[in-house]
Amino acid sequence: MQFNSIPTVDLNEYLNGDVVQKKSFSKQLGDTFSGIGFAIVANHGVPQEIIDGAYSAFERFYALPDEVKRKYEIPGLAGQRGYTGKGKEHAKGRNTGDLKEFFHIGQVVTDNDPIQSEYPENVMVSEVPEVVDYGFQLYRKLEFAGKNLLRAIADYLDLPTDYFDDKIHNGNSILRPIHYFPIENPDSIPEGAVRAAEHEDINLITLLIGASADGLEVKNSEGKWIAAKPKPNEIVINVGDMLQRLTNNRLKSTTHRVVNPPRELMHLPRYSVPFFLHPKSNMNLACLSSCIDESHPKVYDDCTAGEYLEERLREIGLRK
Repeated sequence: MQFNSIPTVDLNEYLNGDVVQKKSFSKQLGDTFSGIGFAIVANHGVPQEIIDGAYSAFERFYALPDEVKRKYEIPGLAGQRGYTGKGKEHAKGRNTGDLKEFFHIGQVVTDNDPIQSEYPENVMVSEVPEVVDYGFQLYRKLEFAGKNLLRAIADYLDLPTDYFDDKIHNGNSILRPIHYFPIENPDSIPEGAVRAAEHEDINLITLLIGASADGLEVKNSEGKWIAAKPKPNEIVINVGDMLQRLTNNRLKSTTHRVVNPPRELMHLPRYSVPFFLHPKSNMNLACLSSCIDESHPKVYDDCTAGEYLEERLREIGLRK
């Protein structure tokens, strides 16, 4: 199947539908993930007041002077909590930094799970404490939506519905409010620098709260770039490399990018908030036996989610 647009699915059909609706949703989502790796989700369950409050806090943080923001860039954390400055991250295989800065909010363990020892504390922002307050409310809502989307994918793969539940409970998920900062003089940017160069995500799935401006593009199987334009009350979701590995390429971790706007609009900022849903570090990413056959031989070596994450963090310049 060729995709020339990003299909939309309605999560309410899975959460509140009958058996037939649930099965239909799982097939639609799974076929979309198998074909283009991206979907747009309606009725995702994240309250608009939390989205609005979070965006307001993030915009106030990024309006702070760079020297103030740099107080929240913590050495030794590979950017996994707190602030990462402008141009620090680059796509795999590139050396030119992306035209963005971002802040990471991570997991908070509340049930005495020993995995708590693996996670650093979140970095509080004294000037704008709402960054973490609203950010973590958003984190929990997206985590819940992601859990149900993975349940639908488990159904599609003929796995137990709760296959992913224990693997993502207290998982190493990250909320990343991104600021694609304004450029007053486009001639000043490094050659080839873009807001986000083409890349694939590391995690199981990504849930993206609608961006403040256009720019996200997805490459389909024909090599054509397709604009991803959700409505204001929708989110974009996509397969990450971990889910692609687990399914031996049955589900596609698709290349995507955020392109620069026209020169006359480079002075305007862009904000977006992806939620990277990660499992616990000990999750086995060995290809599912059900996804291996004579026509689809095993493509990937066995590894854990933690081992794969460390490899990728080095490749994109966050881990030295």
